[in-house]
Amino acid sequence: MIKMKRALIVIILFMYLGLINLYAQFKVDAQFRPRFELRDGYQKLAPQGSSPAAFISQRSRVSISYETQNFKLKFTPQDVRIWGDEANYNIGANNGDDASLDLFEAYAEIKLGEIGWISVGRQQFFYDNEWLLGARNWNQNGNANDAVLFKLKTFGWNLHLGTTWNAEKEASFDNFYPTDRYKSLSYLWLNKAIKENWNLSLVQIATGLTQTDTTNKLNFRQTTGFYTDYKKNNLSLSANAYLQYGKNQTSKPVNAILFALDASYQAGNLTPGLGISYHSGNKNAGASLIEDNLFDLIFTARHKYFGFIDYFRTISSHTKQGGLIDYYLYLDYKFSKSVSIRNIGHYFQLAQTNPNTPADKNLGYENDLILKYKFSDWGTLESGYMFFLPTSTLETIQGVPDSKFSQFFYLQLTLTPNLFKEASVQ
Repeated sequence: MIKMKRALIVIILFMYLGLINLYAQFKVDAQFRPRFELRDGYQKLAPQGSSPAAFISQRSRVSISYETQNFKLKFTPQDVRIWGDEANYNIGANNGDDASLDLFEAYAEIKLGEIGWISVGRQQFFYDNEWLLGARNWNQNGNANDAVLFKLKTFGWNLHLGTTWNAEKEASFDNFYPTDRYKSLSYLWLNKAIKENWNLSLVQIATGLTQTDTTNKLNFRQTTGFYTDYKKNNLSLSANAYLQYGKNQTSKPVNAILFALDASYQAGNLTPGLGISYHSGNKNAGASLIEDNLFDLIFTARHKYFGFIDYFRTISSHTKQGGLIDYYLYLDYKFSKSVSIRNIGHYFQLAQTNPNTPADKNLGYENDLILKYKFSDWGTLESGYMFFLPTSTLETIQGVPDSKFSQFFYLQLTLTPNLFKEASVQ
């Protein structure tokens, strides 16, 4: 009788393991994100006499995914458009519009035994708090990469190895590529929960750029550093620190740093916080540049960190190689589980002056006010109002010597419903 019970248990166990291996899930998710914007100084100071610009953009995505115990597949077609950008049909049947439909994601993941997965295809890179590798989700097009990515787990560490090799088209010879885009990006990311409330990540990134768009030579900039966060009771702390070395695009040696600190404390529904980020810059420029001290932000989520009015999207040109310091204070308040508001104030300075910048490092103050209403688990309505009070230094850098009051307003609806989901045993 005992032997029969043991045999029955073994049979049930094998049946259970077999069912796990044969389990499959197919689902279809959607994202619909229209956004109204009223720009009167967004991305650049508004000159005197200018009029506000108003428009609506729209992101539409459908994600189709299939997953088994050993295999995952995902496709995400995407359409991004401005309302009204389609020319009306005419008798010549020519509308002259560029296609707005493309493929945001298309990748497969295959399990590598018990050690992890390999992911191949077009996919997103976003890690930690997105200081170096971020999704950059404010942009309606988003950010994805054609890459091979190994996702492994060993000795309690999460280990990711990713690499890309980019080309504009098929070619019989030469590796020409635009100089404003990475020809190659490879990285190693190590992450571990040191304790229950302490998380640590280490990263090494190599970014390769062609020296010119008609030469094959690649120069690699190396980035090494860490991210850590610590949470205890109502206190939250985070820190990023990175060193860049190697060579810049023109073969000059690189010696640049970035560090960022953030601290917040939750007191009931109220969460105040403060922080600083420092991106080193160059005190020499042009032909006099011997060593490049300007930190390259790679895929940093710039809109998330440098103010929603987006004056510092490309640090090299938007600070004239000076780098950037951001001192900020914020205040979050939750009216309920579904309604929250945040106000964040930034004060920006150049990290370094050089012959291309004024002598005064101060750039000005930005204030961002964001209201969110999450009316369901698949729907959010968000609104924001921003303004910037510039110094003469920023006016000079942007070439707007007599700017008017610069402001920006948006209203965004985000819907992320699941359209279909089916789990089966094959």
